[in-house]
Amino acid sequence: MSNDADRPVCLEAKGVWKVFGAKTDAAIQMSNAGSTRAEVLKATGCTIGVKDVSLQVQRGETFVVMGLSGSGKSTLVRCIAQLTDSTLGNVLLDGEDLTAMDSSSLREVRRQKLSMVFQHFGLFPHRTVIDNAAYGLEVQKVPKSQRLERARDVLSEVGLQGYELHYPGQLSGGMQQRVGLARALTVDPEILFFDEPFSALDPLIRRDMQDQLLDLQQRLQRTIVFITHDFAEAIKLGDRIAIMKDGVFDQVGTASELITEPATDYVREFTEDIPKTKVLTAADVMSAPTDTAMSGTVHASDTIESLLPVLLKHGEPVGVVDASGQTVGIVNRAAVADLLAGAQ
Repeated sequence: MSNDADRPVCLEAKGVWKVFGAKTDAAIQMSNAGSTRAEVLKATGCTIGVKDVSLQVQRGETFVVMGLSGSGKSTLVRCIAQLTDSTLGNVLLDGEDLTAMDSSSLREVRRQKLSMVFQHFGLFPHRTVIDNAAYGLEVQKVPKSQRLERARDVLSEVGLQGYELHYPGQLSGGMQQRVGLARALTVDPEILFFDEPFSALDPLIRRDMQDQLLDLQQRLQRTIVFITHDFAEAIKLGDRIAIMKDGVFDQVGTASELITEPATDYVREFTEDIPKTKVLTAADVMSAPTDTAMSGTVHASDTIESLLPVLLKHGEPVGVVDASGQTVGIVNRAAVADLLAGAQ
């Protein structure tokens, strides 16, 4: 995961609404006036899928939208990816308004810059693994030798070297999802959309796919919008997390911000069972560096779980260093204790 606040904004949504039904104007007016989803549905027959959502995703960031079934998260990502027309609002990619494009221009953007990975793999059963992976380039009319070479390289990236000539039905669920991931990556997209891609997999395979995605993201630094209903998955994968309820965002922040400063009771419910020591890091508990001699060092990204033995072994304070080795803060046992007490 990355955490650079200075990266440029790659994808932006402004005031996106999605209303299902005929009386959209009346539904939006009622919703803006404070009516609940249920009240709007009863009065107008319309369902508010997404209500006035705005977001910004930075280049190279993994932005996770997390919510329970019916929260609107999948509808939102389909609106952002322009697989579904939004009722109101704008979606900008590198400053270009996708919602203002004609169908031909939008189709070209989808082919060149956007890829999507779904929960259900959507593979062609009659095509080999390599032909499935190369499909996006085939649509772009890339010569066969070039697209197969590219697909072969990407299949190797996702751990499927040697399976190029197999068919999807010969693969496990996890391996089929790797083919789906390879197909998305083969076109070298600017943005990857993931709509609960691992939720149908067994727990061990799911964890393996999460690790695979983290490894790929560390090497490739793609811009990712990831949809999940699992908060543990969200905090593992996301640079920032938006928690969605009833078509709106309850809170957007880093995992540590959501855990230490939940904005609503709904967010607090999601975070209360998460083991804080596995999520919070040295950067969350450090204070400004001083001239005091340090008895050891830890990395800013080290979890508190890994930090505790160091604090117990060494005297205090312990220095905190960034990826370049520069000291960026200090940490002691009291600071850890205070944060954990506040996060309960």
